[in-house]
Amino acid sequence: MQPRAANPVIEFRDVSYRVADTQVLRDLSLQVQPGEILALLGRSGSGKTTTLKLVNRLLSPTSGEVLVNGVPNTDVEITQLRRSIGYVIQEVGLFPHFTVARNIGLVPKIEGWPEPRIRARVDELLQLAGLAPALASRYPHQLSGGQRQRVGVARALAADPQILLMDEPFGALDPLTRDELQREFISLQRRLRKTVVFVTHDLREAMRLGSRIALMEAGKLVTILSPDEFSCSTDPRAAAYVKAFGHRLESTATEGKS
Repeated sequence: MQPRAANPVIEFRDVSYRVADTQVLRDLSLQVQPGEILALLGRSGSGKTTTLKLVNRLLSPTSGEVLVNGVPNTDVEITQLRRSIGYVIQEVGLFPHFTVARNIGLVPKIEGWPEPRIRARVDELLQLAGLAPALASRYPHQLSGGQRQRVGVARALAADPQILLMDEPFGALDPLTRDELQREFISLQRRLRKTVVFVTHDLREAMRLGSRIALMEAGKLVTILSPDEFSCSTDPRAAAYVKAFGHRLESTATEGKS
């Protein structure tokens, strides 16, 4: 388990979220530390994506509060909050009528960056995301699934946000492309040290990418453990995940955790 920092970047304080008669999330309290990847692990309907969306106020808690850099996120103007947080989803969400360069440079343009600075940032991020410069003038439909995901990550990083929210960004990719992008993301994180909340239902992915794993079930937090702790946990719900994913966990638990 990593030592706790005095000032978490993200903090949930007794957060609940209800839709009509359905309690989606209940009494969630957790902290995300600077530079860590917190993997939210759980089945469909466990509350992972809801937790993610509460950070950038795509949803608002029924009760409790979410703090970003020590300030309730409701005290931050919503556009300013969202522009300061990168957001990557499985479907990517690129604008189909924008070129790769325009997609990546969108937030800096909205922020009023001068064009030479935007072009330089786009070039930098293409290289950082492992994309050839020639792709800058292409449109999303002209890219492979893996290339579109790389563009999605690059766009999320464009304004250099401190926080990245990632909702199963590699889940729709074929296994080889998914493996490649996971490796590249580990390398990227070593250089950038963003604070990341990463939603997945795949324990292997959580082990490989996460500094800590927060296991969720039926809208409640079950436990938060390091990958090594998770792999030998006696909690029956954590142990069930380990049993289901089998012997391939050992290598992913130790990979890239420098």
